[in-house]
Amino acid sequence: MDLKKMQIFVDADACPVVDIVETIAERYNISTTLLCDTNHILYSDYSDVIVVGAGADAVDYKLISICHKGDVVVSQDYGVAAMALGKGAYAIHQSGKWYMNDNIDQMLMKRHLNKKARRSSHKNHMKGPRKRTEEDDVRFAQSFEKLILMAKSK
Repeated sequence: MDLKKMQIFVDADACPVVDIVETIAERYNISTTLLCDTNHILYSDYSDVIVVGAGADAVDYKLISICHKGDVVVSQDYGVAAMALGKGAYAIHQSGKWYMNDNIDQMLMKRHLNKKARRSSHKNHMKGPRKRTEEDDVRFAQSFEKLILMAKSK
């Protein structure tokens, strides 16, 4: 068994659940690192903050390079989640959905098909995500805490 303590890594560029992650991480005394690029500089009283250059996927690559088996990754990016799972880490979306080895391929394929559809469509206007609600935050917090407890028990 690897004795390295579990850590939490957050792809924190425009991430709406940073406060929730920190609250739960602090409750369980889990060290947390927020990663952002130079366009989204963050400050935290609890987490370490790593600021990387504003390259296209700079935050993603840095996060994957420092996470390890048993760590927890919070990201809305399916590609980051797939790489985290490949390293044996756990991954969760800001909606509270767990990325798992048995659902990630389907999610990546859906992302690919949606991107293809957007490219072929002559409409350039895409509707953004709906406004985040308090229920979304509660759902994420419950799911995240459940994931932390499951990961700690392994």
